[in-house]
Amino acid sequence: MTGRFDLLDLFVLLVYLSGTTALGLWIGREQRSATDYFVAERAIPWWAVLFSIVASETSALTFISIPGLAYIGNLGFLEVVAGYILGRIVVARTLLPRYFEGNLVTAYALLETRFGLGARRFTSIVFMVTRAMADAVRVFATAIPVALIIGPALPKQYAMPTAILVLGLLTVIYTYRGGMKAVVWTELLQASIYLLGGLSAIVLIGQAVDGGWSTIVARAGDAGKLQVIDWYTGFDRPHTMFAGLIGGGFLAMASHGADQLIVQRLLSSRSLRDAQVAIIGSGFAVFAQMALFLFVGLGLWVLYDGRPFASADAIFPTYIIEQMPHGLIGLIVAAIVAATMSTHSGAINALAASSTHDIYLPLTGRAPDDPRTLKVGKMFALGWGLVLTFGALLFKEQGTPVVVIALSIASFTQGGLLGGFFLGLFWARANQRDAIFGMSVGIFAMAFIVFAKQLIAAFPGLEPTLGGVASIAWPWYVLIGTSLTFLAGMLLSFTHAAPTTGDRASQGIRS
Repeated sequence: MTGRFDLLDLFVLLVYLSGTTALGLWIGREQRSATDYFVAERAIPWWAVLFSIVASETSALTFISIPGLAYIGNLGFLEVVAGYILGRIVVARTLLPRYFEGNLVTAYALLETRFGLGARRFTSIVFMVTRAMADAVRVFATAIPVALIIGPALPKQYAMPTAILVLGLLTVIYTYRGGMKAVVWTELLQASIYLLGGLSAIVLIGQAVDGGWSTIVARAGDAGKLQVIDWYTGFDRPHTMFAGLIGGGFLAMASHGADQLIVQRLLSSRSLRDAQVAIIGSGFAVFAQMALFLFVGLGLWVLYDGRPFASADAIFPTYIIEQMPHGLIGLIVAAIVAATMSTHSGAINALAASSTHDIYLPLTGRAPDDPRTLKVGKMFALGWGLVLTFGALLFKEQGTPVVVIALSIASFTQGGLLGGFFLGLFWARANQRDAIFGMSVGIFAMAFIVFAKQLIAAFPGLEPTLGGVASIAWPWYVLIGTSLTFLAGMLLSFTHAAPTTGDRASQGIRS
């Protein structure tokens, strides 16, 4: 075996890229309406939605960063993933029924029915900005191993940009043409590829270590790397039982209940019951998947005898390039590409849906079934695809695991969005002004908490003010943002009269 990417590997990768693109184009060859384009006429079976959700969560961050977390730490990340399951259950019981009652296309339309058009526009714009930043990071992460492969054939400064452009533009092509149908069904293929890649890594690592996985587990156990549960109660560690179950639960509530990327897939289900089964089932599937990739990291720790790497994100790609056999290198790289292409395509379609239904249609007064709406939706998809791709070109390596960067970006605004939904559901006094104010306070405050370390580095004089919050671990971000949003909106609601019983009924507020 050599570390070079040979013709067989290139053939495997090209077959995958061309096959996925062709599949997406074929599936989306007939788009009859904007509803078909954005929610697939609400005809996707629950099991396809389930695996689509899993695939959308599994970008290159999972494939690259999660093994790195186990390599430098232990299995504590599973505590956060357990919280994801709890958060999904809450979403299935509280928000999903409201979405299906309203026959909605975007999550933020629910806030219009409760508060007004201004709240819908505000939350949609917040989603679009945050999703664009987070997914640009994901595209960058995927380009890391691809750049390592093509690096010998190109000047160093061109390797990453070339990798980003190839991955981004291919995804744009089939997403623009195929809509949500192409997103969901290509994601099933992509999920199969990256799971096969992860399982292949497990097998090969076991064969490369004397004594196989029994030796790996024994050595990892002796080093304390099999630890899953940490009862520490502070706020400065991310992988503890409290941070995982509570913080991870709120993160999942936000990402699966108030983020268009996932909600749009759920709204493509045939019924509310199907959507509930899909979202809860996806939680258990993600738990198993994360465990798989964490064990890849444990195996690599034993194989490399714990030697240090420049960054945790470089560990698994280094193994792929240096030690995997030809053909399988191509498959694994295809798996990494598959993971992010699935998330990337879903993000493009979700951003286009929000732009079309939350911004364009209210401004123009056009109907969702107007033939021009489909054309405009496709143009938004093309535009957002280019924004995400070129945004990835601007991202610079920071030494921090990319998964932490992306989750931090998402958490920066998701708490505010979830707090806005909670105000609408559980606080009868709140009106549109209260909701927008509360979300603004939550997002503004979280900007200082999430980016405290960067602000202190740039402005050392802020150390006395921000030093305390700089140590807060990322799983707590959404809970803090949600709490600040709800509290600010609740307090402001006491400055005006409470809505009448008729107003409350018309807004769908619980008694």
